[in-house]
Amino acid sequence: MNAQRPRMVIFDRDGVLNVDHGYAYDPAKLEWVPGAMAAVKRVNDAGAIAVIATNQSGIGRGYYTEADMEAFHAEMLRQLAVIGARIDAIYFAPHHEDAGEDRYRVADHPDRKPNPGMLLRALADFGVAPQDAFMIGDKPSDMEAARRAGVRGVVYAGGDVEALVIPELAALTGRTVP
Repeated sequence: MNAQRPRMVIFDRDGVLNVDHGYAYDPAKLEWVPGAMAAVKRVNDAGAIAVIATNQSGIGRGYYTEADMEAFHAEMLRQLAVIGARIDAIYFAPHHEDAGEDRYRVADHPDRKPNPGMLLRALADFGVAPQDAFMIGDKPSDMEAARRAGVRGVVYAGGDVEALVIPELAALTGRTVP
């Protein structure tokens, strides 16, 4: 892959990487979606940047804290490291119009999907052009955020995440993904 043009894969978290049981924050209850860990490793092995962009309104609603979410992410990263995989950055939006704390109570925060703030920040932080990235999400709000950020949106509708990533990575990098 051309080092002058970094590539990026943006993963939604709940429902794409981990099974969405509703407000996932307990590291002991982390359950990976089939093929998700292998998909992240494929992205890494292809030389692309792997990031997560996740709405986390449960923080704003008071269901759990940022520290709880960070512990969940730490467990994700620990388990990925076991297979030699990594996430390069995690972006989250704890905002919600009904949040209990003022700092999180925002009706239409630019980071909360379907707004593209998290995606635009990820692209800027890593110097990636929108055409050199795609997002995998399972909700219309993910696809709308991708569209607004100018990146290709790929719908995950179930099954093996790795099987979805392989052809998308090949298209992104312009080469066969082993």
